[in-house]
Amino acid sequence: MTEQPHRTAVTNVRVFDGRRLLPVGTVVFEQGRLVADTTTGQARVVDGGGGVLLPGLIDAHVHLYGRENLEQLAAFGVTTALDMGSAPPEFVDSLRGIAGFTDIRSAGTPAIAPGSGHSHIPVVGQRGLVHGAHAAAAFVAERVAEGSDYIKIVVGSSGADHDQATLDALVIAAHEHGRLVVAHASHQAAVQKSLLAGADVLTHVPMDRPVDAATASRIAAEGRIVVPTLSMMEGIIEQSAPPGARYEVPRDGVSELYRAGVPILAGTDANTAVGVPARISHGESLHHELQLLFDAGVSAVDALRAATSLPARYFGLDDRGTVEPGRRADLVLIDGDPLQDIKATSSISRVWCGGVEYTPA
Repeated sequence: MTEQPHRTAVTNVRVFDGRRLLPVGTVVFEQGRLVADTTTGQARVVDGGGGVLLPGLIDAHVHLYGRENLEQLAAFGVTTALDMGSAPPEFVDSLRGIAGFTDIRSAGTPAIAPGSGHSHIPVVGQRGLVHGAHAAAAFVAERVAEGSDYIKIVVGSSGADHDQATLDALVIAAHEHGRLVVAHASHQAAVQKSLLAGADVLTHVPMDRPVDAATASRIAAEGRIVVPTLSMMEGIIEQSAPPGARYEVPRDGVSELYRAGVPILAGTDANTAVGVPARISHGESLHHELQLLFDAGVSAVDALRAATSLPARYFGLDDRGTVEPGRRADLVLIDGDPLQDIKATSSISRVWCGGVEYTPA
C-alpha cells in the first residue's frame, strides 16, 4: 500500500463509467473521492497509456477468512466484496474499513436449518440455527444488532431445510429492519420457496434443471435479483458433483434469466473452507465469472455492469460502482478493451481502493 497523495490525475484513459465506455480523457481524485475538476496542476499524474479505467470491481458473493483475502481481492481489482456468511461479528468487524484494501459488507451469520449440511460448518453452523418461525424475529434482530448489512438465509441445504413458515417469518423480520434478504437457492425447489417468501436476492442458480421461461419471467416481474455464482457451479461440477451432472444446466439457467430481463450480478462464492463442494479463489475468480457470464449470453457491457454499477445499485452502495464526481476513488486500470474481449479485465496495471493505490506487501 502506498501513501495517499493529496490529488491524483489519471490521464490518457478511456473510462468505463459503470454504464458505457467514454472517449479518452482524464480522471482526478483527492481525499479518496473523484472530483469534477480534471485539471492536472499540483496533482500526481499517472499516464494511463490509452488503457481502460473501470470502477472498482464488486464481487457480490464471497466468504472471508482473514485479511489475506482482502489483499487477494484488491490485487485483482475487487475493491468491494459482499460477504455472504462469516462469524463471529468481532471477526467481521476486524475486516471493515481497512484503508487501501478491499471494502466489505457482510451478512454476518446466515440463517441455517437445524440438521442441515450447513449446520456443520464451524462457528457459523451453530450460531445460525433457527428453530422455527417463532425464532425468526429474534434471529434477525440479533444479526442487525451485530451489524449485518443484509440477511442471508440458506434455503435447500442438504439433509434438512427451513419450512415455508420459517422462511416467511425471516423475510418479514428482515424487511421490518430495512434489510435485504439474500437466499441461497441452488435447486428449483429452493428457488420456488425463496420466491414465495419474498426474498430479494437469489444467490446461485439451480443445478438440478435449468430455470424455465415461466420462472425467469416471474423473477423478472417481481423485481428479484440473481447472483448466479457460475464459478462455484462450474467448480462443483469439476470437483465434487456426481456422475452425470452437467455445467450446461446452470449456464442455460443464466441464459434464460438474462433473456427475461432479470438483473444479473457477478459473484463467485470465493472461499477457502475445508470440505466445501468447491474451493474458489478470491479475486482472480471474479474475472473468470465475467467470462462465464459472457459465455452464457450476457453482453460484455452487461457483464461489466454486473461487477460495478448493478451490485452498487441493488445493495444500496450509493458511493461507488460508477466513475463520476463524488464517488469513492475505487478504480482499476487495465490494458485492452473489455467490450471487445471480456478477458481484458484481468490485464490489470493499477488498482486504487478509496484513492489509495494498492501495491503488494
